[in-house]
Amino acid sequence: MAFRGQHEHSLDSKDRLTVPAKYREALSEGVVLAKGPDTCLWLTTAKDFDSISDTYIEPHSPFSSNARKMRRLFNSGAFESELDSAGRVRIPQYLIEGAGLDGPCTVVGAGAYLEIWSTAAWERENEKLQSEFGEIAEGMAGGPD
Repeated sequence: MAFRGQHEHSLDSKDRLTVPAKYREALSEGVVLAKGPDTCLWLTTAKDFDSISDTYIEPHSPFSSNARKMRRLFNSGAFESELDSAGRVRIPQYLIEGAGLDGPCTVVGAGAYLEIWSTAAWERENEKLQSEFGEIAEGMAGGPD
C-alpha cells in the first residue's frame, strides 16, 4: 500500500496517536515506529521497514564507519507495536522527544511509510518544499539516488 495525503491528529494523554482509518487495515499486523532523518517519525509495517533496511542500509559493508552508524541510527531507536482496537498506536517518550511532538501532529503519506510531524514543524517543512519543488524535481530527473 502506498501512503498518501495529510491528516491532522494529536497525541492523547497516554501518548497515543490515532492512525487515519484508511491505513488501519494495512497496519493491522503490527507497525514499526522509527526516527526519520528529518524532524519526524516514520510509521510503517515491519515488512516495509525491513525492505527499506535491506535495500538501502544492509548492502553497505560493515567495515564502513558510516554504514555501522546508519545501522545503529536506523535500528536502535525502532519501536515495534500494534494498533489498539481504536486504531491508536502508543509512541514512546524517546521518539516523542526526538521528533518534537507536543500538541497537534500531522500524519503525512510518504509512499512506503507515514511521517509523523509536529504540525508546526510540518508547516515549515511543507512551505520550504513548495518553494523548492522545481529544484527538487529537476535534481531527481536523472533517476533514483
